[in-house]
Amino acid sequence: MKPKIAIPQPCSYDASYAERALPPYLRAIESCGGEPVIIPLGLEPEDIARSITACSGVLLPGSPADIDPQKYGEKRHARTAPADPARDAADELLLQDAYNLHKPILGICYGLQSLNVWRSGSLVQHIESQVNHSTRREAEIAHQVRIEPDSLLARAVRRSPNQYAFPVNSSHHQAVDVVGDGLRIVALSPDDDTIEAIEGTMPDHYVLAVQWHPERTFDRDTHSRLLFQSFVDAAASWRMPA
Repeated sequence: MKPKIAIPQPCSYDASYAERALPPYLRAIESCGGEPVIIPLGLEPEDIARSITACSGVLLPGSPADIDPQKYGEKRHARTAPADPARDAADELLLQDAYNLHKPILGICYGLQSLNVWRSGSLVQHIESQVNHSTRREAEIAHQVRIEPDSLLARAVRRSPNQYAFPVNSSHHQAVDVVGDGLRIVALSPDDDTIEAIEGTMPDHYVLAVQWHPERTFDRDTHSRLLFQSFVDAAASWRMPA
């Protein structure tokens, strides 16, 4: 049986972005043997709970929104985009379910930021750097990332010794500042130390989030395919705790 993966709609207030952005996530999940379950935004909590009961993994996608900085105790930066309370509410319910039951979690871009803030971390509201973290073309390679050798991320993309750096695309203007509880940094942009990936510290719970967009390069990039395959395999292996 294919593992079902819960994925919230990317954004409640930008329908064109959501329509454009969602299909690559769905194709990546399906190509790796999973069955995506789209969670519409704005559902009542009990309806979301029913929708995710049969799911064994959670994927948090990107979004054009920015998380309300009040959630991590900061004033809004002039460059911070509007928040999306409906998306935040869905993410929080999905994360609570996944943490309660140790379901695998994969966060991408906004999904990484959502996870970090939910775990009581904070964000850099606007990156000031010579490194291009927001390219014009969605799948364009932007910069290198260097990953921690002893990490879930390294195992997911099957890095061998001396191969812990690789190029990624990039489309974000915010990043992790203070890392959330039970999370650790596992990838940086080596040229400016922007945090590019975090993961959970509990060895028996698959929690991984990246700041780049592997769904956009899934069809032609080995690292992107392996990242999704690792996540779907973890969901396929998940069992309800006794």
